[in-house]
Amino acid sequence: MRGGRRPSPDAAALLPGICQSTTFAQRAVGDHDGQTYSRCGNPTVDALESALAAFEGTAPTHAIAYGTGMAALVGLVLAHTAAGERVVLSRTVYGGTVRLVRELLERFDVRAHFVDTTDLFGARDAEGELDPARLAITELGRALADRSRPTRLVLVESPANPTLELTDIEAAAHLAHTAGARLAVDNTFLTATLQPVLALGADVAVLSTTKYVDGHNATTGGALLVADRSPAHSELARILRHERGVLGSIQKPFEAWLTLQGLKTLPLRLEQHSRNALAVARFLEGHPAVGRVRHPFLESFEQSGLARRQQSGGGGIVSFELAGHLFRSPAERSEAARRLLASTRLCTLAENLGATETLVTHPATMTHASYAAAERERLGITDGLIRLSVGLEDPGDVERDLARAIDLALASVAEERATDGRADDGRALDESASDRPATGDRGPETTGTTRSAGKVQR
Repeated sequence: MRGGRRPSPDAAALLPGICQSTTFAQRAVGDHDGQTYSRCGNPTVDALESALAAFEGTAPTHAIAYGTGMAALVGLVLAHTAAGERVVLSRTVYGGTVRLVRELLERFDVRAHFVDTTDLFGARDAEGELDPARLAITELGRALADRSRPTRLVLVESPANPTLELTDIEAAAHLAHTAGARLAVDNTFLTATLQPVLALGADVAVLSTTKYVDGHNATTGGALLVADRSPAHSELARILRHERGVLGSIQKPFEAWLTLQGLKTLPLRLEQHSRNALAVARFLEGHPAVGRVRHPFLESFEQSGLARRQQSGGGGIVSFELAGHLFRSPAERSEAARRLLASTRLCTLAENLGATETLVTHPATMTHASYAAAERERLGITDGLIRLSVGLEDPGDVERDLARAIDLALASVAEERATDGRADDGRALDESASDRPATGDRGPETTGTTRSAGKVQR
């Protein structure tokens, strides 16, 4: 609510002002108050960074705000890589991250190595303590032991987008630090409200402030929050800030000001998002036409123990698929999912999450289209997977909207099935008639009706 904020000196305004200025007057050469040019720093952006730092529990200079979440990721990766090196990532990450490391960085001989980090929680002993021997044989442990390419950065998403699979952050930090690397955690889904990743051992928290921090579908933005545990962290923050100025990827003043307003209510909103999402997830889990439902605080979620260890809430994201036994093929199930997405009224089909409105997304064709189809299937991002960002509406309204859309999608598929069946019958009659001899009493009127009916059905 108040971290990093001071009343404006102009008329003692309670809200800090928007400093919409490109440049700043200097008293003399080298004599200024720290502001010189808005590509490198701006008072409104500074206010946002101070507030984010207070929220995350780090130094004000260790918060760096960017114009988008992707700009923040670019800054993070560029600060940790050089030609001949690599980045190790958890296997399921946002599609934009995949495009960054595969399409852009590989051109500069920086390799991306994706690993399954879901097994890290199993590397704890009976008392819940990390077991170095077990950690070493995890997929991440083996990857970091391979020194064929230097690795200075491990980047994970937890919960992952859109499968919600989790990484044991403390265990990942231990492995990264042992290997001389840093751990960055994309914490966009939960923020420090529900998962304080710096306190869990991460070196950098990555946020797309576009999502829950803003929370109103009003801005794009991103931020890197660097831990304040060592001089090396201070140097990293300095490098990130310098490189942001070089790249020109700073947040803009008006967007920073709007994000500041969203941040004030973030804890309250995320608490309600989490409550609503769990209610909707339980509703979907009980629906006879729904198959697998994923939410970290569902009792059926395979990593619910880890979720409750490192998260104080499940977050606002739910993903689900329609029940496979209702359909003749995966393609038919995927088509039903598309029709469901086209049939909602309250839930809006859109490519964002974390806002007050409930949004539905089709990851296979939207956020994760950059994955090859076979890779998506392997990761569980099927063509029938639906990601739901549950908003602040009454969850009963969301449930009724989804129930109605499911009914419409199933009815549409059933009607098409019946139509296909009638068309098949028509074709069968048509082919039967065409096989008859051309002479003799064939009953031309009946035959003609059959042919016409067959064409109509097709």
